[in-house]
Amino acid sequence: MGPAHPECPQRLDVITDMLMTLRVLDLLAHFEAPAVTREQLLRVHEPGYLDYLESILPENDYINIDLDTRMNPKTLRAATYAAGSAVMATDLVMTGQASNAFCSVRPPGHHATSDTAMGFCFYNNVAVGAAHAIAEYGLERIAIIDFDVHHGNGTDAIFTGNDKVKVFSLYQQGLFPFTGKEGADGDGVYIPLPGGSGGNEMRVAVEEAWLPAIEAFQPEIVFVSAGFDAHLQDEMSDLHFSDADYQWLTEKCMAAAQAHAKGRLVSVLEGGYDLDSLGRCTAAHIKQLANL
Repeated sequence: MGPAHPECPQRLDVITDMLMTLRVLDLLAHFEAPAVTREQLLRVHEPGYLDYLESILPENDYINIDLDTRMNPKTLRAATYAAGSAVMATDLVMTGQASNAFCSVRPPGHHATSDTAMGFCFYNNVAVGAAHAIAEYGLERIAIIDFDVHHGNGTDAIFTGNDKVKVFSLYQQGLFPFTGKEGADGDGVYIPLPGGSGGNEMRVAVEEAWLPAIEAFQPEIVFVSAGFDAHLQDEMSDLHFSDADYQWLTEKCMAAAQAHAKGRLVSVLEGGYDLDSLGRCTAAHIKQLANL
């Protein structure tokens, strides 16, 4: 998205580098994602929106979608493969080729609504994956766990009123995109944490609000919008999560999948902009998913 932009290519590099440092990279199965199809995108996005993005794609340099979100000539190509990765990961998990999968992708997706790009997001990757699970595998109960520090307003809006999908979201209160709910409703369970909150506050809220609701819902697959920008080193937020907190969250996501969904879990990278903590926490997340 341009020089000095936090959503930078190095975000994926530090994850790979940390997996290599931990001697984990070669122990994982790697897949090159296919491009998402228009049919798959249309399950969650409006046709006019897809046409609009293609029409404004610059031939060179950048174009601003909003103050924070920019496109270059290769943006939609990258977004196409990011969304395609969620589709492939869903297929791998649903057909038993993998018990779970992590999509190391950018741009992120959970702010993209059915008809609007924002917050560095163009296609809603996790929503595309969840909709694919419904359309191709007939699933009736899908949990989307979103622990990015920013409310996943796009995912929330896309699945509002859809009784097959429940969103379990925690985020910093009063932070971009300045949306969000509190407590439980028919669409999910929401945990807005005030600035300054740390891992202890998060764990109590998850145990009291999320876990009983996930147990009652009994999801057939778990999707995770894995954002690591609530880390105390990340200047994008005022939450103070530690490496151990993200490990704990990963354990809870895996336990939910094991209890109800035969271990089926698809995790998709969202935010995380301090490169040091992003590399550590994402690699630990992947390592735990792989039981390494």
